[in-house]
Amino acid sequence: MSVYDVAFLNAELSKPTPIFGVRLWVLVGLLFASFILFTLFLLSLCLTARRKSDRHHHLHPSPSISKEVQQIIHHPSAADHHPISQSAELGKMEHGMVFSSEESRGPTSAGATDTASLGSGSTGPEVSHLGWGKWYTLRELELATNGLCEENVIGEGGYGIVFIGVLTDGAKVAVKNLLNNRGQAEKEFKVEVEAIGRARHKNLVRLHGYCVEGAYRMLVYEYVDNGNLEQWLHGDVGDVSPLTWDIRMNIILGTAKGLAYLHEGLEPKVVHRDVKSSNILLDRQWNPKVSDFGLAKLLRSERTYVTTRVMGTFGYVAPEYACTGMLNEKSDVYSFGVLIMEIISGRSPVDYSRPQGEVRLIKFHPWLV
Repeated sequence: MSVYDVAFLNAELSKPTPIFGVRLWVLVGLLFASFILFTLFLLSLCLTARRKSDRHHHLHPSPSISKEVQQIIHHPSAADHHPISQSAELGKMEHGMVFSSEESRGPTSAGATDTASLGSGSTGPEVSHLGWGKWYTLRELELATNGLCEENVIGEGGYGIVFIGVLTDGAKVAVKNLLNNRGQAEKEFKVEVEAIGRARHKNLVRLHGYCVEGAYRMLVYEYVDNGNLEQWLHGDVGDVSPLTWDIRMNIILGTAKGLAYLHEGLEPKVVHRDVKSSNILLDRQWNPKVSDFGLAKLLRSERTYVTTRVMGTFGYVAPEYACTGMLNEKSDVYSFGVLIMEIISGRSPVDYSRPQGEVRLIKFHPWLV
């Protein structure tokens, strides 16, 4: 475009128009701006209408039938003539849906009907997955342990009876049926178990899951198949103990690592309160695994660390804890020191077959303290 054309165009655009004498280029600019504003207005109307449509769709969704509901079919049976009062508790819990039965059943009811129902005769899930393990039903654990029969008992202590069990997938587990739970509330029990279940360390016995039904409180652990340290120290193992000095040192170090994790690696920290040789399980490679950690806190009714009931085993309990009830991780350290003396000397912490001054190991070897 030549200079003359540009000058001519400027002259034409600068001419006043009949509309209030506004110059032509100003009028063209106003028209262009109005067009843009009108376009934006139309777009905003479309977006608003679309949002209203989506909101209406969410508030009034079209009815649909889930596949899970379609698969629940109730088949009448003889058990329907004897209904059991059951309830289902639904909530925004970590494992989604929890089914609980209001009726407590005995340990021999392995062939009974399912322990939970929702609606008319529809059974709940056998296993609900947690963030760290599983929630087991009483029926499943009864089947795994042959109805909690005596032949499956592999241990018994102050906290409960331990049964060996085989799950439906063939995995061996140790099922601890807790005693003296004092009717602990289900919610409180689950909170305490959650703290134990999230503990993950190679020197701690792993908790796979739990069961809460009626008065039953059960914990499902991994099965450690080489006995405990007490059996190998004081049991009939032959003329020569298989626990060499290297193995004993490995047991001491592994136990120390497990306790250190409970004291420093968890928040809040966990105080074992019953460190002893029978609570140190051994695998086939003689690696130690601390068991029963957290159970003292799980079963106690008090909510503070100052208690009137001292929990522990005579010979291992720290004197300040036994006298005052003041509990902290130092109590475990004292018990661990007694355990070290027991591993080194091969003597029991308390042996009434010895002379009066040698009954307690801590008194017989004061130079080790």
